[in-house]
Amino acid sequence: MTPNIIRDIDPELVKWKESRSRRPLLVRGARQVGKTYSIIELAKVAFENHVAVNFEERPEFSMCFQSLDVKEIMEKISVLSGSEITAGKTLLFLDEIQECPQAIVALRYFYEKFPELHVIAAGSLVEFAFRSNEFRMPVGRITFLFMGPLSFDEFLGALGFDKFRQYLASVNIGSVIDPLYDKELEKLLRKYLIIGGMPGVVSEYLKGISPEEINMIQTSIIKTYQADFSKYSSTAKHKYLKDVFISAPRMVGERYKYSHVNPNVQSRDLKDALLLLEEAQCLNRVIHSSGQGVPLGAQTNEKKFKILFLDVGLMQRSLGLGAELMFHDNLLTANLGGVIEQYVGQEILAAIDWYEERSIYFWARDAKSSNAEVDYLLTSGSTVYPAEVKAGKTGTLKSMRLFLKEHPSCPLGIRFSMQKLSFHDRILSIPLYMVKHWERIVKSDEFKKFMNIMLE
Repeated sequence: MTPNIIRDIDPELVKWKESRSRRPLLVRGARQVGKTYSIIELAKVAFENHVAVNFEERPEFSMCFQSLDVKEIMEKISVLSGSEITAGKTLLFLDEIQECPQAIVALRYFYEKFPELHVIAAGSLVEFAFRSNEFRMPVGRITFLFMGPLSFDEFLGALGFDKFRQYLASVNIGSVIDPLYDKELEKLLRKYLIIGGMPGVVSEYLKGISPEEINMIQTSIIKTYQADFSKYSSTAKHKYLKDVFISAPRMVGERYKYSHVNPNVQSRDLKDALLLLEEAQCLNRVIHSSGQGVPLGAQTNEKKFKILFLDVGLMQRSLGLGAELMFHDNLLTANLGGVIEQYVGQEILAAIDWYEERSIYFWARDAKSSNAEVDYLLTSGSTVYPAEVKAGKTGTLKSMRLFLKEHPSCPLGIRFSMQKLSFHDRILSIPLYMVKHWERIVKSDEFKKFMNIMLE
């Protein structure tokens, strides 16, 4: 991974380091989303030294946690690593912590017995450890932080387009985006849809590798995930995990049906595998909500849901699409199997507070005479906004209109498409490359004034 890739989470880690009410931090996220890199970068810039314990590479470190005595643990780690551990100067980093559930339990005692020591843990498939009958989660003693792939905005930064990031952050309703910028941003978005946000893939792309090599790296990551599942067959039958994971990319954008995963397997087995992959951040369910108010999670129908895959680039590769597509001029070329819906959902998830579990919702009305479905429901404060995703510049908004009619407290709907930034007839159109900025726009004074003028 190259030093060019700076994550938006990095300043948040610095805040954690400086906080007086700091607890041990457990960074959760799927494998290869950049957790280790960001934590090591924090250690380099904010600490005199760090001690990194990787339980996967050096399983002998697990023996340090046979006792939950913090001083004994630190002494053993210090001897094995050959490094001094000094409170206030050292970052103790426990990586791949799912390999040592006892170390997760020990985080509580670091907080209670030695709170002045900075401790960060990270791991992939940590949730598999949570499912163990012997495991006791130290609730209230640790802080969870959730991390995913690079967002499109972070992707721009990695490619050196910080000026574009600054420009998009200043654009508001009434702004006219220069056609030259619009064309270039569309081209960059097309690249992101194929490359995706996995840091390892982005890093190799920056080195100038060929599209064929990008395909190989993405395929390798997908196979690594599948190999991981076999390690945890005692927690869940890895065949079901593999079935759910492999089928996920082609099911994005559709109502999820277990029979479409494997008709020869009982739905209860697939359901458990799906929920476990969701907890492990490998997939996200998009759950049905009535959208009558916040919180959206209080009005759900758990039987109705869609899913999102981990990353749009890995999704494209899983669907058999190659990286050479990034050189095509038509964005629609990449819009196969709900890729644009995946992208928008991924951007919405990336914008959620780092410390919150990442939940996402949609709305639908199933009726014989009038079916309707809105791709996503967004919230800002106490207001709910329906959002539709369109790959091009056209498309009807019948479901959006129906939602607005049935939810009179909702001020407007949002359309993410390739249309220019505009507001007309209660519909706010936002270009696909500006998904991140939807809330900033609707909360801005400029938009409130503009909307009042339009509604007069």
